[in-house]
Amino acid sequence: MNINFTLIAQALAFAGLIWIIATKIWPPLLAAIEERQQKIADGLAAADRSKRDLAQAEEKVNEVLREARAKANEIIAQAEARRAQIIDQAKEEAVVEAKRIRLQADAEIDAAATRAKEELRRQVAALAVAGAERLIRKEIDGNAHKALLDELAADI
Repeated sequence: MNINFTLIAQALAFAGLIWIIATKIWPPLLAAIEERQQKIADGLAAADRSKRDLAQAEEKVNEVLREARAKANEIIAQAEARRAQIIDQAKEEAVVEAKRIRLQADAEIDAAATRAKEELRRQVAALAVAGAERLIRKEIDGNAHKALLDELAADI
């Protein structure tokens, strides 16, 4: 065999192998590599978007929490104000009711005092009439008169 022929045959086989690799294997391999690179790039971009979305969501959550706390504080303040208002109103109503009860009690006391005075007047009048009757029946005498008045005073 001739060495030149072997070299040329090997060179032609090598060139054919390169041509087959360049036309049949290399394009799908490059396409797979590019597809993989694109998927990696998309994954990294998605990760970056997710990080941004997460940061935005955390900011939104913090904002909602701040708003909720502010609203809760406002509601608490309103409730405290309403509580104070209710207490003040109840105190005012209690004072008015106490005045009304006091006035009613004073009126009842005055009426009872008036009734007692009237009863006392009737009794005094009855005693005076009874004393006068006794004086008129007995002979008018200083000692008898004095004893009768003492007895009348003791009755009163």
